Amino acid sequence: LHTPMYFLLSNLAFVDLCYTSNATLQMLTNFLSEKKTITFAGCFTQCYIFIALLLTELYMLAAMAYDRYVAICEPLRYPVVMSKAAYVPMAASSWAVGGAASVVHTPLTIQLPFCGENIINHLACEILAVLKLACADISINVISMGVTNVIFLGVPVSFIFFSYVLIITTILRIPSAEGRKKAFSTCSAHLTVVVIFYGTLFFMYGKPKSRDDLGADEQDLSDKLIPLFYGVVTPMLNPLIYTL
Repeated sequence: LHTPMYFLLSNLAFVDLCYTSNATLQMLTNFLSEKKTITFAGCFTQCYIFIALLLTELYMLAAMAYDRYVAICEPLRYPVVMSKAAYVPMAASSWAVGGAASVVHTPLTIQLPFCGENIINHLACEILAVLKLACADISINVISMGVTNVIFLGVPVSFIFFSYVLIITTILRIPSAEGRKKAFSTCSAHLTVVVIFYGTLFFMYGKPKSRDDLGADEQDLSDKLIPLFYGVVTPMLNPLIYTL
Protein backbone atom coordinates (compact mmCIF):
# COMPACT_ATOMS: atom_id res chain seq x y z
CA LEU A 1 0.00 0.00 0.00
CA HIS A 2 3.04 2.29 0.09
CA THR A 3 3.45 2.21 -3.70
CA PRO A 4 2.92 5.49 -5.63
CA MET A 5 -0.46 4.50 -7.10
CA TYR A 6 -1.96 3.63 -3.71
CA PHE A 7 -0.54 6.81 -2.18
CA LEU A 8 -2.21 8.87 -4.92
CA LEU A 9 -5.41 6.82 -4.55
CA SER A 10 -5.54 7.57 -0.82
CA ASN A 11 -5.24 11.29 -1.62
CA LEU A 12 -7.98 10.97 -4.25
CA ALA A 13 -10.23 9.19 -1.74
CA PHE A 14 -9.70 11.96 0.83
CA VAL A 15 -10.44 14.64 -1.81
CA ASP A 16 -13.67 12.84 -2.76
CA LEU A 17 -14.72 12.50 0.89
CA CYS A 18 -14.23 16.22 1.54
CA TYR A 19 -15.71 17.17 -1.82
CA THR A 20 -18.98 15.31 -1.31
CA SER A 21 -19.26 16.36 2.36
CA ASN A 22 -18.91 20.03 1.38
CA ALA A 23 -22.23 20.21 -0.48
CA THR A 24 -24.13 16.98 0.24
CA LEU A 25 -24.81 17.72 3.93
CA GLN A 26 -26.27 21.13 3.03
CA MET A 27 -28.37 19.60 0.23
CA LEU A 28 -29.80 16.93 2.55
CA THR A 29 -30.60 19.62 5.14
CA ASN A 30 -32.44 21.63 2.48
CA PHE A 31 -34.44 18.60 1.34
CA LEU A 32 -35.49 17.71 4.89
CA SER A 33 -36.08 21.21 6.25
CA GLU A 34 -38.51 23.95 5.30
CA LYS A 35 -35.90 26.60 6.07
CA LYS A 36 -33.53 26.43 3.11
CA THR A 37 -31.01 29.11 4.01
CA ILE A 38 -27.26 29.46 4.27
CA THR A 39 -25.20 32.28 5.75
CA PHE A 40 -23.13 34.59 3.55
CA ALA A 41 -19.89 33.28 5.12
CA GLY A 42 -21.11 29.68 4.85
CA CYS A 43 -21.96 30.09 1.18
CA PHE A 44 -18.56 31.46 0.22
CA THR A 45 -16.78 28.89 2.36
CA GLN A 46 -18.65 26.27 0.36
CA CYS A 47 -17.63 28.02 -2.89
CA TYR A 48 -13.97 28.11 -1.82
CA ILE A 49 -13.89 24.42 -0.85
CA PHE A 50 -15.78 23.44 -4.01
CA ILE A 51 -13.27 25.13 -6.36
CA ALA A 52 -10.20 24.07 -4.36
CA LEU A 53 -11.14 20.38 -4.21
CA LEU A 54 -12.38 20.28 -7.81
CA LEU A 55 -9.02 21.50 -9.14
CA THR A 56 -7.12 19.30 -6.66
CA GLU A 57 -8.90 16.27 -8.10
CA LEU A 58 -8.11 17.37 -11.67
CA TYR A 59 -4.39 17.55 -10.91
CA MET A 60 -4.46 14.37 -8.83
CA LEU A 61 -5.88 12.51 -11.85
CA ALA A 62 -3.09 14.02 -13.99
CA ALA A 63 -0.48 12.77 -11.50
CA MET A 64 -2.06 9.31 -11.65
CA ALA A 65 -1.94 9.43 -15.47
CA TYR A 66 1.82 10.08 -15.26
CA ASP A 67 2.17 7.15 -12.85
CA ARG A 68 0.42 4.87 -15.36
CA TYR A 69 2.57 6.24 -18.20
CA VAL A 70 5.80 5.38 -16.36
CA ALA A 71 4.45 1.95 -15.32
CA ILE A 72 3.59 0.98 -18.91
CA CYS A 73 6.07 2.91 -21.07
CA GLU A 74 9.11 2.83 -18.73
CA PRO A 75 8.52 -0.22 -16.50
CA LEU A 76 12.20 -0.87 -15.70
CA ARG A 77 12.71 2.74 -14.57
CA TYR A 78 9.46 2.87 -12.56
CA PRO A 79 11.00 2.44 -9.05
CA VAL A 80 13.49 5.24 -9.78
CA VAL A 81 11.18 7.72 -11.56
CA MET A 82 8.21 7.24 -9.20
CA SER A 83 10.20 7.33 -5.98
CA LYS A 84 8.85 8.89 -2.79
CA ALA A 85 10.76 12.06 -3.64
CA ALA A 86 8.62 12.32 -6.79
CA TYR A 87 5.10 11.22 -5.89
CA VAL A 88 4.80 13.07 -2.56
CA PRO A 89 5.55 16.50 -4.17
CA MET A 90 3.15 15.61 -7.00
CA ALA A 91 0.32 15.09 -4.53
CA ALA A 92 1.28 18.17 -2.49
CA SER A 93 1.39 20.38 -5.60
CA SER A 94 -2.11 19.15 -6.56
CA TRP A 95 -3.45 20.41 -3.22
CA ALA A 96 -1.49 23.67 -3.58
CA VAL A 97 -2.81 24.40 -7.09
CA GLY A 98 -6.41 23.82 -5.98
CA GLY A 99 -6.04 26.15 -3.02
CA ALA A 100 -4.30 28.85 -5.09
CA ALA A 101 -6.97 28.88 -7.80
CA SER A 102 -9.74 29.10 -5.23
CA VAL A 103 -7.99 32.08 -3.59
CA VAL A 104 -8.27 33.89 -6.93
CA HIS A 105 -12.00 33.29 -7.54
CA THR A 106 -13.55 33.51 -4.08
CA PRO A 107 -12.34 37.02 -3.06
CA LEU A 108 -13.38 38.40 -6.47
CA THR A 109 -16.91 37.08 -5.89
CA ILE A 110 -17.16 38.11 -2.22
CA GLN A 111 -16.53 41.78 -3.03
CA LEU A 112 -19.51 41.96 -5.44
CA PRO A 113 -22.72 43.64 -4.20
CA PHE A 114 -25.74 41.33 -3.78
CA CYS A 115 -28.83 43.52 -3.52
CA GLY A 116 -31.67 41.30 -4.76
CA GLU A 117 -33.64 38.51 -3.11
CA ASN A 118 -30.44 36.43 -2.90
CA ILE A 119 -32.19 33.21 -3.81
CA ILE A 120 -29.65 30.77 -5.26
CA ASN A 121 -31.27 28.73 -8.03
CA HIS A 122 -29.11 25.69 -7.37
CA LEU A 123 -28.67 22.71 -5.06
CA ALA A 124 -25.65 24.32 -3.38
CA CYS A 125 -23.48 27.46 -3.45
CA GLU A 126 -21.97 26.81 -6.86
CA ILE A 127 -19.98 29.84 -8.01
CA LEU A 128 -21.76 30.31 -11.36
CA ALA A 129 -25.14 30.32 -9.60
CA VAL A 130 -23.87 32.84 -7.04
CA LEU A 131 -22.50 35.16 -9.74
CA LYS A 132 -25.98 35.39 -11.29
CA LEU A 133 -27.19 37.13 -8.11
CA ALA A 134 -24.67 39.98 -8.29
CA CYS A 135 -26.11 43.39 -9.15
CA ALA A 136 -22.85 44.70 -10.63
CA ASP A 137 -20.61 44.10 -13.62
CA ILE A 138 -19.10 40.59 -13.37
CA SER A 139 -16.91 40.85 -16.49
CA ILE A 140 -13.72 40.68 -14.37
CA ASN A 141 -15.00 37.48 -12.76
CA VAL A 142 -15.84 35.98 -16.15
CA ILE A 143 -12.41 36.90 -17.56
CA SER A 144 -10.58 35.52 -14.51
CA MET A 145 -12.56 32.27 -14.74
CA GLY A 146 -11.71 31.99 -18.43
CA VAL A 147 -7.99 32.55 -17.81
CA THR A 148 -7.79 30.17 -14.85
CA ASN A 149 -9.79 27.54 -16.78
CA VAL A 150 -7.20 27.64 -19.55
CA ILE A 151 -4.31 27.44 -17.08
CA PHE A 152 -5.65 25.16 -14.35
CA LEU A 153 -7.94 23.00 -16.52
CA GLY A 154 -6.04 23.00 -19.82
CA VAL A 155 -2.74 21.85 -18.30
CA PRO A 156 -3.98 18.61 -16.64
CA VAL A 157 -6.25 17.77 -19.59
CA SER A 158 -3.36 18.14 -22.06
CA PHE A 159 -1.07 16.16 -19.76
CA ILE A 160 -3.54 13.29 -19.43
CA PHE A 161 -4.25 13.30 -23.20
CA PHE A 162 -0.59 13.06 -24.22
CA SER A 163 0.11 10.49 -21.49
CA TYR A 164 -2.59 8.22 -22.88
CA VAL A 165 -1.46 8.75 -26.47
CA LEU A 166 1.96 7.42 -25.44
CA ILE A 167 0.40 4.66 -23.33
CA ILE A 168 -1.88 3.42 -26.15
CA THR A 169 1.01 3.60 -28.66
CA THR A 170 3.15 1.48 -26.33
CA ILE A 171 0.37 -1.05 -25.71
CA LEU A 172 -0.27 -1.51 -29.45
CA ARG A 173 3.42 -2.36 -29.95
CA ILE A 174 3.17 -5.33 -27.57
CA PRO A 175 3.18 -8.45 -29.79
CA SER A 176 0.99 -10.77 -27.71
CA ALA A 177 -2.74 -10.24 -27.12
CA GLU A 178 -2.33 -11.35 -23.49
CA GLY A 179 0.40 -8.76 -22.95
CA ARG A 180 -1.75 -5.99 -24.45
CA LYS A 181 -4.68 -7.01 -22.25
CA LYS A 182 -2.51 -7.03 -19.12
CA ALA A 183 -1.02 -3.62 -19.93
CA PHE A 184 -4.40 -2.05 -20.65
CA SER A 185 -5.89 -3.46 -17.43
CA THR A 186 -3.34 -1.47 -15.37
CA CYS A 187 -4.76 1.84 -16.61
CA SER A 188 -8.41 0.96 -17.38
CA ALA A 189 -9.70 2.03 -13.93
CA HIS A 190 -7.98 5.43 -14.12
CA LEU A 191 -9.14 5.97 -17.71
CA THR A 192 -12.75 5.20 -16.73
CA VAL A 193 -12.67 7.75 -13.89
CA VAL A 194 -11.08 10.39 -16.13
CA VAL A 195 -13.73 9.97 -18.86
CA ILE A 196 -16.65 10.19 -16.40
CA PHE A 197 -15.25 13.10 -14.38
CA TYR A 198 -13.92 15.25 -17.21
CA GLY A 199 -16.86 14.42 -19.49
CA THR A 200 -19.48 15.81 -17.11
CA LEU A 201 -17.20 18.75 -16.21
CA PHE A 202 -16.78 19.83 -19.85
CA PHE A 203 -20.48 19.34 -20.53
CA MET A 204 -21.29 21.66 -17.62
CA TYR A 205 -18.84 24.46 -18.35
CA GLY A 206 -18.39 24.09 -22.11
CA LYS A 207 -21.94 23.68 -23.41
CA PRO A 208 -23.63 26.58 -25.26
CA LYS A 209 -26.19 28.62 -23.32
CA SER A 210 -29.82 28.42 -24.44
CA ARG A 211 -31.77 31.59 -25.22
CA ASP A 212 -35.41 30.48 -25.47
CA ASP A 213 -37.60 30.10 -22.37
CA LEU A 214 -38.17 26.36 -22.77
CA GLY A 215 -34.48 25.78 -23.37
CA ALA A 216 -33.65 27.98 -20.39
CA ASP A 217 -35.82 25.82 -18.09
CA GLU A 218 -34.13 22.67 -19.36
CA GLN A 219 -30.75 24.35 -18.95
CA ASP A 220 -31.54 25.31 -15.35
CA LEU A 221 -32.34 21.67 -14.61
CA SER A 222 -29.14 20.41 -16.27
CA ASP A 223 -27.09 23.08 -14.48
CA LYS A 224 -28.27 21.57 -11.18
CA LEU A 225 -28.07 17.88 -12.07
CA ILE A 226 -24.65 17.83 -13.79
CA PRO A 227 -22.74 19.22 -10.76
CA LEU A 228 -24.61 16.64 -8.68
CA PHE A 229 -23.26 13.97 -11.02
CA TYR A 230 -19.58 14.95 -10.92
CA GLY A 231 -19.76 16.16 -7.31
CA VAL A 232 -21.59 13.20 -5.75
CA VAL A 233 -22.07 10.30 -8.19
CA THR A 234 -18.51 10.21 -9.58
CA PRO A 235 -16.82 10.22 -6.13
CA MET A 236 -19.22 7.46 -5.11
CA LEU A 237 -18.23 5.40 -8.17
CA ASN A 238 -14.47 5.89 -7.73
CA PRO A 239 -14.04 3.30 -4.93
CA LEU A 240 -16.11 0.76 -6.89
CA ILE A 241 -14.17 1.34 -10.12
CA TYR A 242 -10.75 1.09 -8.47
CA THR A 243 -11.52 -1.90 -6.26
CA LEU A 244 -13.46 -3.99 -8.79
